[in-house]
Amino acid sequence: MARYLLAPTSTSTTTSSALLPKDAAKSSPLSRTLRLSALGSRSDKARPIMAVASEQAAPASRYPKVAAPTTGPIPAAELLGVIEAAAKAGADVIMEAVNKPRNIHYKGVADLVTDTDKLSESVILEVVTKSFKDHLILGEEGGLIGDSFSEYLWCIDPLDGTTNFAHGYPSFAVSIGVLFRGKPAASTVVEFCGGPFCWSTRTVSASAGGGAYCNGQKIHVSKTDKVEQSLLVTGFGYEHDDAWTTNINLFKEFTDISRGVRRLGSAASDMSHVGLGITEAYWEYRLKPWDMAAGALIVEEAGGVVTRMDGGPFTVFDRSVLVSNGVVHGQLLDQIGPPTEDLKKKGINFSLWFKPDNYPTDF
Repeated sequence: MARYLLAPTSTSTTTSSALLPKDAAKSSPLSRTLRLSALGSRSDKARPIMAVASEQAAPASRYPKVAAPTTGPIPAAELLGVIEAAAKAGADVIMEAVNKPRNIHYKGVADLVTDTDKLSESVILEVVTKSFKDHLILGEEGGLIGDSFSEYLWCIDPLDGTTNFAHGYPSFAVSIGVLFRGKPAASTVVEFCGGPFCWSTRTVSASAGGGAYCNGQKIHVSKTDKVEQSLLVTGFGYEHDDAWTTNINLFKEFTDISRGVRRLGSAASDMSHVGLGITEAYWEYRLKPWDMAAGALIVEEAGGVVTRMDGGPFTVFDRSVLVSNGVVHGQLLDQIGPPTEDLKKKGINFSLWFKPDNYPTDF
């Protein structure tokens, strides 16, 4: 089995433009009348404008699907069986360690990794490679291994939300998504809920065209159609640059006009919550494929919508994501899209983060 190092976290403009699909989701003339300046105030004038916008429900069919049209030669049930077994093996490692002292290392000033991350990934890899020796695997801790010409790519985050885990603060999760020709085909997120001395887990899984389930029961996104009645979630990375500042401003704006904005610290859990109907939407800049592959499929199979933050068609190799219940998606893009476009004009790199060499895709 060949082993590769990850490519640099930037991609040339030429390569990226060839891989990225053209923007497809454009706001209507009515929705374009809304701007951050109109909605970012607590004045009496801002509220009625938002109320008008809330009546403009965005149909889910307006946005391209992110899921693979098929799971390929491997049946969905077989893929899910291996994914769920692998995620459970990783979760068992975490459960064994969750109430014990942590051995913490630092990737950066505040970016943590623990021995539990590494052990969880190692047992996940054992399960996956035992069943699919020729598949390509991208792990957060171990990088890229396997056959780069495989149509299947496994995106593995063995412990999403390591900082939460290190502090004993929910939520954190094991996240595994498998792509077929670059698009999500099946996924599982095992989320740790509760807290110290009362930890439990729930397992959320999905397959392309097969729906999304939590502990065996079918789930669906919420039907809330107004941003002011929505509970929203976002996240912040470790690069405190213009994109980080833009998202701080979005956090403020949406806190002003919604029921609230949460920052939980685990992208896989955040997206699962949208699929479960707990929250209405989640957005973030600069995630990695292992952060998004599982959750994006769960949201879509639960009836929601997934795009980039500029409204364009999404792939798991992109550098921004917005997931929602679908009906509030257009309203969110009215505020999120323009500042994202401004970042692109400033030269912030939103090209594909990383796509393995030779890996075949349908986009």
